[in-house]
Amino acid sequence: MVEPSKVIHIRNVGHEISEHDLHQLVQPFGAVMKVVMLRAKNQALLQMHDVASAVNALQYYTTVQPSIRGRNVYIQFSSHQELTTADQNGQGRNNGDQDSQTNRILLVTVHHLLYPITVEVLHQVFSPYGYVEKIVTFQKAAGFQALIQYEAFQSAVQARTALQGRNIYDGCCQLDVQFSNLTELQVHFNNERSRDFTNPSLPADQKGRSSQGAMPGYNDSGGLYGIQPGGGRPVAFPQVGGVGLGPIQMGAASSIAAAFGGNLPPGITGTNDRCTLLVSNLNPDKIYEDKLFNLFSIYGNILRIKMLKNKPDHALIQMGDGFQAELAVHFLKGAMLFGKPMDVNFSKHPHITPGTDTHDYSGSTLNRFNRNAAKSYRYCCSPTKMIHISTLPPEVTEDEIVAHVEEHGTVVGSKLFEVNGKKQALVLFDTEEQATEALVCKHATNIDHAVIRISFSQLPSL
Repeated sequence: MVEPSKVIHIRNVGHEISEHDLHQLVQPFGAVMKVVMLRAKNQALLQMHDVASAVNALQYYTTVQPSIRGRNVYIQFSSHQELTTADQNGQGRNNGDQDSQTNRILLVTVHHLLYPITVEVLHQVFSPYGYVEKIVTFQKAAGFQALIQYEAFQSAVQARTALQGRNIYDGCCQLDVQFSNLTELQVHFNNERSRDFTNPSLPADQKGRSSQGAMPGYNDSGGLYGIQPGGGRPVAFPQVGGVGLGPIQMGAASSIAAAFGGNLPPGITGTNDRCTLLVSNLNPDKIYEDKLFNLFSIYGNILRIKMLKNKPDHALIQMGDGFQAELAVHFLKGAMLFGKPMDVNFSKHPHITPGTDTHDYSGSTLNRFNRNAAKSYRYCCSPTKMIHISTLPPEVTEDEIVAHVEEHGTVVGSKLFEVNGKKQALVLFDTEEQATEALVCKHATNIDHAVIRISFSQLPSL
């Protein structure tokens, strides 16, 4: 058996999993000092602050199956007692330190490719860090890749530091930036796959063949640029400012797909354009607009909610867009709430008309998808027995949290922890219905003057 170590070895790390995702997996147990991504092996090494932090993480995940972006990962102690510069060479980062074999040519791999990436896109992304002389793109076993040659060595260093692990589009097209071992790129054509910015007179290669067919290590990208994302709808390329990647919104479809590992959940078409839902079989004695907002806002922004006076167990809910409405129908249809299974369907009404009997939530700061929609979509799931509570006050205790929610059901277990210095908690109930009631009633309530936020946790147990 491998003896305990500060270094944790993680297997089955898919290309959709980022360094940030790995940090989130173990940060409740202590600070992460170093990360090495072994992309070719679908593995990673994480060095914790001390052995005790690593032991706590391993002990916790012996009873709970760790999962990232819907993929099960497997963790164990590494045979390394500490990560060194040699371990990191060409693989990872040590708090900003650069690899030993630096170069003015970068090898860029684009993971989670939902949209086509051309020379123009890459130039927009990388040119803020210095003059880009040449770009060559190609398709390899590792996925879509590019070689980017800067005029100055320092420009490549700055670009790698700034862009490693970032997304070109919101929630997808993640950059893995490493230094190449090539000394000079040979570009024969200026087209969508390659470009020599120092020689604009090169031909365009009208036959569409690989611009680097004779150069070892290059490969033809085939029909990659025939891809039409979003059901054939054209997609605008990102507008990147002089300080790196900006907040590029490519629409809800990409964010949803990114959150679920590149594919929409089974049963979600991604083509629905009906935003208004009809929710029936509610308990009229216990339900009202704010409680419905608390539940349905997990799946998208809420614009308006209207309880039907002539049918008190019915309500209309207008979501932010058709994708979000489809998620709500998919995950909430048949869910138990206050002793009754909800029936959630699309309404024949395209929208809810504002009026005195309508609650407007379009400007609510409690809408969860106003910022970082891709992250919010990760929490979309059917009701579970466990709730996740965030934005807690710094001095809160576990007993206070349990006391705040236990009126809604039997609390089987709870866990209070910190992420980036902020208190969060998990509370496990006996049934999904009890957890749903706690979320509906206690989301956006106060604990010691702090407004808490509650979502469902997808962990199987504490």
